[in-house]
Amino acid sequence: MRAYAALASVCFFWGTTYLAIRMALETFPPLVLIAGRFIASGLFMLALVRWRKMPLPPWRDMLRTAVNGVLILGIGNGCLTYAEQLIPSSLAALFISISPFWMIGLEALVPGGEPLRAPTIAGMLIGFFGASLLFAPNLIEHGFAGAVWQGFLLLQLGSASWSMGSILQKRQRSAAHSFVSGAVQQFAAGIAFLIPALLSPDHNIHWSASGAGAMLWLIFFGSVVGYSSYIYALEKLPVAMVSIYTYVNPVVAAFLGWLVYREQFGRREALSMAIIFAGVAVVKQFTPARAPSPPTLRQSSATR
Repeated sequence: MRAYAALASVCFFWGTTYLAIRMALETFPPLVLIAGRFIASGLFMLALVRWRKMPLPPWRDMLRTAVNGVLILGIGNGCLTYAEQLIPSSLAALFISISPFWMIGLEALVPGGEPLRAPTIAGMLIGFFGASLLFAPNLIEHGFAGAVWQGFLLLQLGSASWSMGSILQKRQRSAAHSFVSGAVQQFAAGIAFLIPALLSPDHNIHWSASGAGAMLWLIFFGSVVGYSSYIYALEKLPVAMVSIYTYVNPVVAAFLGWLVYREQFGRREALSMAIIFAGVAVVKQFTPARAPSPPTLRQSSATR
């Protein structure tokens, strides 16, 4: 029951991070939001590691884990944060739902990776067709300057970085506990964005209760609770069971976006969601079990 409760928290909390990022952006500039969120969550998790007297990995492993954290959380979540300045949070969640394609595609390119099969490629094409229903009208009307198209490209860059970092981390042999690795990754991602945040001309914070509350929500429920629950669920449950969060997160994000900001979610968005989910289901069905499981931007939805 604890494992299923952890999975339920991943499905819910990582789904809420899309709305929380949009709310936090009303108070914090993007670079400040990314740096502040992950430094705070990383320090909190490292404090728990020290309190539980969990051993840290050797310096070489720690450095590699830190680099992977910058790829996964820094660039991955950073692209999501900037994309939400262009597109609604519910639309961002839909675009990120095709991130398993990047995971499986990049895995096929690395040495020893599982080659792509025809059904897998067909599933990817189905998913990308579903996504194109959302950005194609904006691309036709505004060209490459369209906000939806730019948001889609940003999120694909973030998904590719998240997937590559996840593949590298999965192939890294380390005796450190996964919670320790997660703490190092989050702290490293925050530190990597600290100097750009301080040097950026846009570092003014416009304090508001909703923005500060959203930041706290991202730190504790998006990063600490969500990530810890994801690790626990992945250790106790089959990967196929845990991967249902990729379907639930966009639904939660779409509902909250409509509820709070009245973000549009009509027939076209519902049809696109159904087609994307169908493509993801086909890809997962024909992907061998030993392939890496797809993580989310909550922060994902780690954190994404």
